[in-house]
Amino acid sequence: MIAPAFVRTMAAYNAEMNRRLYGAAERLSDSERRAPRGAFWDSIHGTLAHILWGDHQWMSRFDNWPAAPTPIDQSDRFIEAFGALRAAREKADTAIVSWAAALDDAWLGGDMVWFSSAAEREVRRPRQLLVTHFFNHQTHHRGQAHALLTAAGQETGDTDLFLVVPEMIS
Repeated sequence: MIAPAFVRTMAAYNAEMNRRLYGAAERLSDSERRAPRGAFWDSIHGTLAHILWGDHQWMSRFDNWPAAPTPIDQSDRFIEAFGALRAAREKADTAIVSWAAALDDAWLGGDMVWFSSAAEREVRRPRQLLVTHFFNHQTHHRGQAHALLTAAGQETGDTDLFLVVPEMIS
């Protein structure tokens, strides 16, 4: 399904897109970031917090990070202060890129077993599927944050993988 090179590409892409989104969000006031905007996690801040919360949950399974102590229904309030949220995002992105750099086919080819509080049971799934879901979750909610930022008048530049990755390499 996927190979380590895909994981490294997605980790780098996600770090770059997070840098762009947080830069756009920082140009807004705190009240603008927290304004209810009708998204699944309501606000720009809430959506960004939820993405980071999800990353912590998955990386606790993939790389032994501490799991986020906040329950999923409060994940939009995972980190309240925007400066702290941005710093935690940058730290997480650096760690995800490092984790991706160390992955190999053997790890990706195995299964993972964990207790899913969302499913309320033990789950076994191929790691390749779970890593794909991990990046898909980020991309899905980042797209929502991008739409909210665009509606708030903020620019992020290109978001398409095929356009962003060459920019990162050159």
